Amino acid sequence: MKNYLHFTAGDTLLFQTWHPNSSGAIAGACIGLVLVGLLERWLSATRAELESYWHQRTLALTSHDASEEKCCEDDTASEKSGFAAGRKIARSVPPFIAAHDVSRGTIYAVQALLGYILMLAAMTFEAAYVISIILALGIGEILFGRMNRRNALH
Repeated sequence: MKNYLHFTAGDTLLFQTWHPNSSGAIAGACIGLVLVGLLERWLSATRAELESYWHQRTLALTSHDASEEKCCEDDTASEKSGFAAGRKIARSVPPFIAAHDVSRGTIYAVQALLGYILMLAAMTFEAAYVISIILALGIGEILFGRMNRRNALH
């Protein structure tokens, strides 16, 4: 393994048994890395969309619960549950909702795995891999990046 950027074949890619030795094998590895990079950018955009959806659902769930509590409780019970003089104490952290939080954690773990795969491929210093990863992340951002910024516009 060379410690500088190179175009020579034979480096180990992710596993000890994966040694792309021919130009066709390197091209196949580059296509696979492009797909991994695109998938990582898509997952990032999908996670941002889901975060927006989950935020709206959480607001709907908590505002519905708050309005029911507010209209139906007496003064002593309302002070215990977070209502003081008709005002609700604002939450600093959204409530735990298993369907949202387990999904969020799973998507993040897969996204981290893909990021580490790309990092380990780049650490081989094979120039074709590095170029493929940079192009994939750039193209992925062009295709899916606007989905991440949608939350900032609203």
